[in-house]
Amino acid sequence: MSEASSSLSPQRLVSLDALRGFDMCWILGLGGVVENLSSRFIPGTKLADLIKTQFDHVEWEGFHFEDLIFPLFMFIAGVSMAIALPKRLERDGKAKTVRHLIARAVIIFVVGVIHSGGLSEGWDHIRWLGVLQRIGVASAVAGLLSLVLHPRGLILTTIGLLVGYYLLLTQTNVPGFGKGDFEEGHNLTDYFDKLYLPGRAYLGLDHDPEGFLSTLPAIATALLGVLGGKGLQCSASLSKKVLGLILVGAALTALGWLWEPYFPVIKKIWSSSFVLVAGGWSAIFLGVFYGIIDGLNWKGWATPFVWVGANPIFLYLASGMGFFHRITTNLVGHPGAGWAWVVSLVTFLLMLLTARWLYKQRVFIRI
Repeated sequence: MSEASSSLSPQRLVSLDALRGFDMCWILGLGGVVENLSSRFIPGTKLADLIKTQFDHVEWEGFHFEDLIFPLFMFIAGVSMAIALPKRLERDGKAKTVRHLIARAVIIFVVGVIHSGGLSEGWDHIRWLGVLQRIGVASAVAGLLSLVLHPRGLILTTIGLLVGYYLLLTQTNVPGFGKGDFEEGHNLTDYFDKLYLPGRAYLGLDHDPEGFLSTLPAIATALLGVLGGKGLQCSASLSKKVLGLILVGAALTALGWLWEPYFPVIKKIWSSSFVLVAGGWSAIFLGVFYGIIDGLNWKGWATPFVWVGANPIFLYLASGMGFFHRITTNLVGHPGAGWAWVVSLVTFLLMLLTARWLYKQRVFIRI
């Protein structure tokens, strides 16, 4: 359910909140700040070109840092569930926990539909599937599976989803394109959306990057997070947990790239190889944050990320509605192109100040 809480649980991992905030900061404008500053102060350099490349999504096949941000959030959602659900299960019982997961998914789904425009243009133009909707559905399914399966069962389910999705796309004939064509508009995932996705798709296309079939491997992304969270709760020493996360992450990333020639790394259809590459990097980031913050107790540098990580959905919605940008334009106006970095920087700082104020007031708006 949606709730505004006045305190954070003392059992919460600071590193997890920090990693969530780190991820959200890129969603909420930090990438634009870095890119604009590099274009303004180090134009034409290899570093500026690298930054511009990494903070843009790939057109279709491949992987940039920007392509990690969404799956990293879903991975973190899975980690959070692995930590929180056992406590809720012990406190409320299985039936109430299941109802909570389903209700939470419905709320996130509805908020996602509203955030995408809702009914503003009529029923035929509703974007039924999108970022928040995918988070709601995939995390709920992963959470429900974690209530009935042991880690081995979760691993087998994850493998089944990834291999099954690969076989589905390579063994099913798409009219006009045959089997195993992964180009945009030629693959089964896009074709299925074209046939069955109601309302409007992303950017007016006939298929959606958060469409029907690609939700299956997205569940696997959340399950990788659940498994990562269970790894954090095992009895091994902290150093072994950190090393394990980093080594497993490296192995997953390597497996993803080994699979790439046969099933390309494509975010827009959430290919199985993409799940492994993104999941591997997510595990590495979790291991690094956990080791530095909870292991070495170096927390000060991550404080702004903790502020943001405590209220991610609220800040995402406020930013998506243009709240921070409107205030910025009232403050600084519309400076010329050479000063675009000022707008992006002030907008990001306003978001950060809002996150800090909410945190200091002990207001944590959760779904």
